[in-house]
Amino acid sequence: MPRGQVIVNQELCKECSLCVVACPHGVLAIGKAINKKGYHPVEAVAPEKCTGCTMCAVMCPDVVLTIKRKSPERK
Repeated sequence: MPRGQVIVNQELCKECSLCVVACPHGVLAIGKAINKKGYHPVEAVAPEKCTGCTMCAVMCPDVVLTIKRKSPERK
């Protein structure tokens, strides 16, 4: 179960790939869609691997990514 969730503001993404390189778990990749600015925005290709570490968001110069951390389920 993923511990985090990446939310991408695709219209702000400039396809710089800094977040893709920064993600230690391979959650992100450059997508095939094109935004209004003509860029291919990043997308979560393996969302189940997200740990909520925020490395991608820290690297993004345009504040495109929001990370939501999920609380562990209690038994």
